[in-house]
Amino acid sequence: VQLQASGGGLVQAGDSLRLSCAASGHTFSNYAVGWFRQAPGRERDYVGAIDWSGSTTYYASSVKGRFTISRDNTKNMAYLQMNSLKPEDTAVYYCAVTMGPRSKASEYDYWGQGTQVTVSS
Repeated sequence: VQLQASGGGLVQAGDSLRLSCAASGHTFSNYAVGWFRQAPGRERDYVGAIDWSGSTTYYASSVKGRFTISRDNTKNMAYLQMNSLKPEDTAVYYCAVTMGPRSKASEYDYWGQGTQVTVSS
């Protein structure tokens, strides 16, 4: 599966941003999608995940209530809607897929290239 994340940018604290993850190469609907982020000098952190059907989502406590993950299997797309952004949300954001929703980066099989999100205070 080839993945490409997009939609990052520079925003102010309190703003919203929607990231997209475009998939190709395999049956996208077979996979759960995870979102991760990595700030400079830090490990890649789990943001959340969505199951293959889109019926169940999972979130890290740091983003719960502010971020929403969705997917459209007809378009081979997944999304990360980020609201009420904070400076600490600044990171490179990655999408990844695996056969079932997981919270560890090591459990994901395919990764996109990442998109930079910068939140200014």
